[in-house]
Amino acid sequence: MSTPENATVSRSAAVSAAVAALLLIGVLFGASLWILAGLAAGLMVVVNHSLARVWSQSATAVRTGEDREVKIGSRVAVQVEVTNHGRIPLLWLLAEDLMPRFAMRTAFPQLRVEGQRLRVMMLMPQQTKTITYDVICHRRGYFQIGPTVLETGDLMGLFRRFRVGAPPQFITVLPQVHPLSGYEIGSRRPIGEIRIRQSVIDDPTRLRGIRQWQPGDPLRSVHWAATARTGTLHSKVYEPSSIAGATLLLDLHRSTNPDQHEPVRSDLAVSAAASIATALHDLGEPFGLATNGRDAAERVRSEGWSGDHRVRDLVTAAVSMKAVDDRLLPVVIAPSRGPVQLKEVTRTLARLDRTDGLTLPEFLLESESRLSSETTLLVIAQQCPPESIAALIGLARRGWAVAVILNTHELNEYSRMAGPLIAENVPTFHLASSEVVTDLCRQILAR
Repeated sequence: MSTPENATVSRSAAVSAAVAALLLIGVLFGASLWILAGLAAGLMVVVNHSLARVWSQSATAVRTGEDREVKIGSRVAVQVEVTNHGRIPLLWLLAEDLMPRFAMRTAFPQLRVEGQRLRVMMLMPQQTKTITYDVICHRRGYFQIGPTVLETGDLMGLFRRFRVGAPPQFITVLPQVHPLSGYEIGSRRPIGEIRIRQSVIDDPTRLRGIRQWQPGDPLRSVHWAATARTGTLHSKVYEPSSIAGATLLLDLHRSTNPDQHEPVRSDLAVSAAASIATALHDLGEPFGLATNGRDAAERVRSEGWSGDHRVRDLVTAAVSMKAVDDRLLPVVIAPSRGPVQLKEVTRTLARLDRTDGLTLPEFLLESESRLSSETTLLVIAQQCPPESIAALIGLARRGWAVAVILNTHELNEYSRMAGPLIAENVPTFHLASSEVVTDLCRQILAR
């Protein structure tokens, strides 16, 4: 397929051949007018080629904005200054600030542009003109704004020149966070903040009451004050408790996150994960993240803008997204506490995209050694085929504390997937809509 650069070379070769033909005819037949016409045509080609080269080197663009982190619904102002640093007027220049096509051409666009991001302008020497527009962020995500492509050429359209005038900036739109009314999902690590119904080890810091001593009670559990008062041995009774930490595990494979439910269900899953992470941070509990989705920042580094493209079509293609992504590297953030951990988890959640790489069972097999056994594996999945259910039940049978949030609107669909999990004592929750996120993790789980 031919490119504009190849087309320019072909036109230059055709013009040069025509000039040579005119000079040859003039020399062979002694026609001075033909020779004059050939010289004039040759001079025209040289002048237009020089103009196109000088104009393309004289134009520069500077972006005044920086990388931003914003919330959904925010308005981001973008400004690019285009300047002619040459000594001669630049008669025409097309400047366009590129936008990611995938974010604007869907049924639910992630970004909306107000203003003109493409301008055709004439610049006098040392003159500067500004391209200004606003980007309204409708959904969470990681977006590349730019680069700015400058296009100019000669007056007759024989030569065209392209260059990148300003590098891009990146906008991270953070997911929506819902305040949870409470969080009562405990792990199997004992002695923590959450009371549970069954546990092998009681929490000595949580005294529930006293009872008469029974054979087998340890000496350290004797309540000496009650024993001295009644003259009969009494033992202390403790409440079992558990730590409330969690590793949020998101399934974002395309086979279990079909297109007909997008982008609503995947955004809802990300929003629920961000809300749970925020609640755990407020409780001072450890939390982490693991997912088979792809990090959009990694995608941009491997597929996005990578330098000074000379052809406008190639620059445009550089900011587009691949239709299929089979990257197999999982995203895993080890559990930790504190605002830095919350910021990292929230940023990563904002950047996550669906993937064609590892399915949920493959991801669990690949990443099990990297997951924390001291926190609950809180799995958020839209669809759970039999192989995914078998993988989750296998984790629970091997001693992992597993809880599953099924991200589906249909109650019958939830019942079908939750049945085998509940039969194996794997707690399940129904994430039907954003309204239930607040009370999603209120239920006390039996361990």
